[in-house]
Amino acid sequence: MTGCDPARIGAVVQARMESQRFFGKVLYEVAGKPLLQYLLERLRHSCLADAIVVATSGEAGDDPIADFCQAGGFFCHRGSLENVASRFREVLDLRGFEAFVRVNGDSPLLDQRLIDRGVDIFLNHDVELVTNVQPRTYPPGQSVEVMAAEAFKQGFARMRDRDDLEHVTRYFYRHAGAFKIINFTAPRDYGDVHLAVDTDKDMRLFAAIMGRMEKPHWLYGLDEILEIYRQVT
Repeated sequence: MTGCDPARIGAVVQARMESQRFFGKVLYEVAGKPLLQYLLERLRHSCLADAIVVATSGEAGDDPIADFCQAGGFFCHRGSLENVASRFREVLDLRGFEAFVRVNGDSPLLDQRLIDRGVDIFLNHDVELVTNVQPRTYPPGQSVEVMAAEAFKQGFARMRDRDDLEHVTRYFYRHAGAFKIINFTAPRDYGDVHLAVDTDKDMRLFAAIMGRMEKPHWLYGLDEILEIYRQVT
């Protein structure tokens, strides 16, 4: 699937091997494929299929991510380990994106249709940030943030707090009055569902969900994923 060219929008996936609760989770294999590959396959079936960047650190510990991207034909940018926002700023300069979708590497079940929805809202409204996490109604692992590059650059230039630099978009929510932000919501609050992979328990759940799928995983939208989720929990 192609598209999104009117605003030159790219998907920027932040990923690193280091994790307090599950080291190396992004390359942990489930059914013969690394976790990160599932996410990237889903992105390849979104409107951002031709503009995907994996942003990891330049530390030696993240060499396996760079190697994985090279082997799979994915563009990889390497930057600061802790200043994640600077990685995004560098990607914008290198690729010339006019807007980007921020994606977390621990979200292998992210429904790419939510990305398409966020991009559609972004392209059809006078807005600088489209989000579904303020307030959050979708489950963790289904987060979408679409941001205008110029607005991000302006905010990045003012970031001083370490947490803002690590969490990329935190600054914009803390200064929401200075930016044009639209939040889109789920049909109901899925606060009782967790689809991100943070722990060994989450990984086992992801493996169980994958084990119930009979079609290519990217064909399963959020509603179908939730049906399987309820079967295995």
